[in-house]
Amino acid sequence: MAILIYGLAGMAGALVLFAGDMLFYYQPGSSDFVANMAAASPDRIVLSGLSALLAAWLYTLGAGQVYLALAPAPAWLRWLVFGSFAAIMIAYGVIHAAYVAIAVAAQNAAALGLDPATQMALAWRTNQLMRSLTLLLFAVFTVSFTWAVLVGKTFYPRWILFFSPVILYFLKGPIVSRLEGAALVVIGGGYLNLLLLVFFAVSTVALLSRR
Repeated sequence: MAILIYGLAGMAGALVLFAGDMLFYYQPGSSDFVANMAAASPDRIVLSGLSALLAAWLYTLGAGQVYLALAPAPAWLRWLVFGSFAAIMIAYGVIHAAYVAIAVAAQNAAALGLDPATQMALAWRTNQLMRSLTLLLFAVFTVSFTWAVLVGKTFYPRWILFFSPVILYFLKGPIVSRLEGAALVVIGGGYLNLLLLVFFAVSTVALLSRR
C-alpha cells in the first residue's frame, strides 16, 4: 500500500507542476514562450507559483517510494540514493517558484516596451545557477541509483534503468526538436515534469508487479 501511495503522490506532484508550467507558457495559437508568459494573467502567475509549493510536497513524499525500493541496499547507499532524489524533488519546486521572477520580468518588459532578455537576465541567471547545482545532485542520484539496480540492491527489475530520469532527460532534445506549435509548448514546456510522471508511473508498476 505504501508503494502505491508514494507512487501516486509522485505522479500527482508531476501533474501539479506540469499544470504550473502551462500556466506560465500556454497561450492558444502561440509557441513563443516569452511572449506567452508576458500575456499570462496575474492570477495565472500566482497560481503557477503556488503550484510549486504543493508539487514540492508531493514530489518529496513520492521520493519515499525509491527509499522503500532500496530496502535490500546497505544503509549508506539507500540514504545516498534517497537523499539525492528527495533533494532533487525539493529543487523542482524551488526552481519553479523562482521562475515567477522571470515571468514577471517578461511582463514588465512587454508593458514598458523594453528588451525582454535584458529585463529577465538577473532572474534567469539565478534560475540557471540553481539548475546547475541540482544537476550535481542529479549526477549523484544517477550513478548511485544505476549501480544499486545493476548489482541487485533494489526491488527494481534492471529494465527500470531504461526509464531512469537521466535517460528520459537526454531524450528531450531529440523529442522536442521535432515539435512545433501547441505540441512544442505542452511537451517542451512541461517536459521535466512529464519525465517524472513517466518515472513514477513505471516505478509503481514495476514494484507492484514484483510483489
